[in-house]
Amino acid sequence: MSAPTTAQWLRTAVDRVAVGSTRLAADRGGRLIRGTHSRYTKVRAWVGESRGFDKWLRVALLVGAALIARAVGVALARWAYDRIQSGAWWHLLVAAALAWTSAAYRAGRADWQPTPDPAPADAAPDGDEEADAAEEQPEPTEQAPAGPPPVSPVALIAAVRDIGTPHAQLRPLAEHLGTTTEVVRTVAAGMGWPVKDVRMKGRSSAAGLRGDEIPSPPSAGPSPGVVGAGQPADDNDDDTSGEGPGEGVRVVRTDGGLIVYDLADTHRRRGTVRA
Repeated sequence: MSAPTTAQWLRTAVDRVAVGSTRLAADRGGRLIRGTHSRYTKVRAWVGESRGFDKWLRVALLVGAALIARAVGVALARWAYDRIQSGAWWHLLVAAALAWTSAAYRAGRADWQPTPDPAPADAAPDGDEEADAAEEQPEPTEQAPAGPPPVSPVALIAAVRDIGTPHAQLRPLAEHLGTTTEVVRTVAAGMGWPVKDVRMKGRSSAAGLRGDEIPSPPSAGPSPGVVGAGQPADDNDDDTSGEGPGEGVRVVRTDGGLIVYDLADTHRRRGTVRA
């Protein structure tokens, strides 16, 4: 592809300046209209918030300011026209023409976008509005913790009994409980249930839990009327705190069964219960 000639480059530059001039004129005109409307809205609100004499006083101040601004503007316009007509400001006109041409040339490119208007200062929310917005925002809902669901020791024992043949491997246990093998391994370790290589029906040997080594599940605490081995217990049905120090029994587990001692007489036992 050959390089453009000087005439072609000048024609392209002139077209680009023409397009950019149109864009700049529309952009500056729009800014002027929006600025005028914004000032008019503020002045109207300033007058509207007053009543009676105060309102008429503000109207009079505005009329006086408008008359003064008109007189000053006319005087400045006549003085500038005289300076331009006399040729005293030729260098200022040349500088303005060059600045406009440069800006129009930049605005004539295909990807040009007008500069957005700055946000007005009074549009920023104050402290009360920010607080109201914070109150209107819905509170975040509590989310369930990520990760597999917990498994209780009782549920693990029940799962081994349900799917064990009689032993149960970790992977089938995890699928049955809807969790992971690491959770199953952790719960078993907390119960003192060793993980060993076991076999299940239709599966090869893998890590799992033996059905004949099921530990006793942790109890929620002794129920009323139940006495653990080696623990004292009352021998009556009243639960008052005024019982004497010798009231109650003590149960001791032996190889032959359970021996019940009367605490009122440590040398006498009530009987032996065979296991």
